[in-house]
Order: sequence, then structure tokens, then C-alpha cells
Amino acid sequence: MIINPELTAAREILKLLKFPSAIKIDTFAKGRVELLRFRLKPEIGFGGKTVMDIMRQLKCDVLICAVERGSEVVIPNGSFVLQDTDILSIVGSLENTAQFFEKIGLRSKSVKNSLIIGGGTIAHYLAQDLLKIGFRVRIIEQRKERCDYLSEVIPGADIINGDGSDRDLLLEEGLTYADSLVALTGLDEENIFLTLYGKLHSNAKLIAKVNKIAFDDVIDSFGIDSIIYPKYLTADYILQYVRARQNTIGCNVETLYKILDGRAEALEFSIKEDSAVTNVPLMDLNLKDNLLICCINRNGQILTPRGQNIIKVGDTVILVTTNRGLGDIRDILKS
Repeated sequence: MIINPELTAAREILKLLKFPSAIKIDTFAKGRVELLRFRLKPEIGFGGKTVMDIMRQLKCDVLICAVERGSEVVIPNGSFVLQDTDILSIVGSLENTAQFFEKIGLRSKSVKNSLIIGGGTIAHYLAQDLLKIGFRVRIIEQRKERCDYLSEVIPGADIINGDGSDRDLLLEEGLTYADSLVALTGLDEENIFLTLYGKLHSNAKLIAKVNKIAFDDVIDSFGIDSIIYPKYLTADYILQYVRARQNTIGCNVETLYKILDGRAEALEFSIKEDSAVTNVPLMDLNLKDNLLICCINRNGQILTPRGQNIIKVGDTVILVTTNRGLGDIRDILKS
């Protein structure tokens, strides 16, 4: 197993730039299903409404699978009442999640230009990927020799030799009309302040790279659109690899993500044989508390589960839970 943390971080940023309303995006069912985390705004009008009322109003085939309210994480039922300051996680097919964001008035179309501060390895990988999909890319890098190198290997990008913390330089290089600002310097504090400055002077999608995981609760309170933690991403990939190895010897977890800053898990189970959870209407299953079945992938068709749906052999089932240690689909049932 070989993991490239810089490439992993660049690919995560690329996903966020394609769907700028999201704080974080995880994918399941070979890319057919997305779990997106986003921050509510008062103008969306969800505050004071139940989950059931919102789903009826929007008529979108997605599920609200988790709500963060301060330090609390809730797996909501239909009667749960939302507040304007909540952070929501939704799950659904790519088409349905895009429709959901369109209906609530949040941008779902990708941005088209990016101002990147810091010309390290992540910036190199990211710029290459962005240029392939038609972005205009500008990179501000302080080291002259690094600028020369980047100019050679990514000729389609504009490389600016300068201090990315120079406010006048940022404005000269178009911060006010940038679609996205990605802070990738070697200093966490500088990345945070750069994105906060961007918040004051633009409507850009703001992304900051942070390595000091110990301060993630403080950083989350700043209201920066997305924070990239390379250590978290690397740990997720290692965990997925371990789960895949276990899957070859009997465990049926296909994919596992630690979500909501590690306070919950999203799992994808492969249903290989009949059991107590198969061929039974979901409404009749005695599920554990704080657990929600979010999607059923049946031969490539993505089903948003309702009470009358059943799980069949051959399906993959995606769920979100605050329970730990689920290694088999039967573990979702109360003992």
C-alpha cells in the first residue's frame, strides 16, 4: 500500500472546488453517492422547521443524515427541528444532491478560477488537475527557484513570485473577483489568516490547509468554508485499506469514513448473504439508536430508503451512525 498525502489532499480540494457549497464531501457506491456537509444560513429558511417538513417542501430525493449543533451530533428523525446555526450532512445521488443545493439557493456549480497561496507539492498537484478541467490558476510563491520550477512543469498556470501574505499583492492579483482562494503555505496560522482576509474582500470559496489537528474545534469556529487536514485524509485512506483487507476474510464493510470531525462514522456494507436484516421492510427492523440507513445501491440504481424498502443480497447499504465498531450489517440491530 502506497499513500501520497499531498496528492490525496489535492484531490480532496478538487472535489470541493467542483461543489463549492460543501464543507466536506465523501463518496460511496463507486462515486454514485455523495455525503456532503454544509453550514446552514438564516436566508435558507430551515430554522424552526422539522426535517420532515423540509423534505416535503423541497421534494428532493436526499436524506438529512446528521446535524451538528455546537459540540452535539444528532442523527435526526423526521420530527427533529433544525436551527439556523446548524451544520447539516446530506446523502444522495450526485444528481439529487445537486438538485437539493439548487433548490435551497446555494451554488452547486463549480468555480472557474482559483488563487492559490503557496507553491508546494499540494499546489503543484492541484494546479495540474484544475488546468485539466478548464480552470484559470494563479499561484503566489515566495521562493524564486520554486517559481521557476512551477513555471516549467505547469506552463498553463500563472506563477507569481511574491509574498502571499502581502495584502496589496493579493488585491492586485484579483482576490476580489477570484472564485476560490486556497491557502497552502507551510504555516497553519498564515493559511487561516489568509482565508479570513479573503472572507472580508471576496465571495470566493475559501479553503485552508491545517496540520495541527489539536486545534480543529477552534478553527471550525472561524467560519472558513473548508479546512483540509492532510493527516485526517491519510488516516481515512489507511482505515479504508484495513477495512478492505478485512473484507477479504469475512468483514462486509466496503467503505468507512470518520465524519463530523471523528464524532460519527459513515459505512458502506456489502450484502453477501441472507441474514436478519434482509428481505424485511426497514420499518420492521429493530435498529440501534443514533443510526440511519441512508442509501441502498442495487445494481447501480441508488434508492433513497423508505419504510417499505427491503435490503436484498447483492445490495450495498450506506448508513451513518455515532455507534462504533460495526463490522457486520447485522450489527445495526439491537441485541
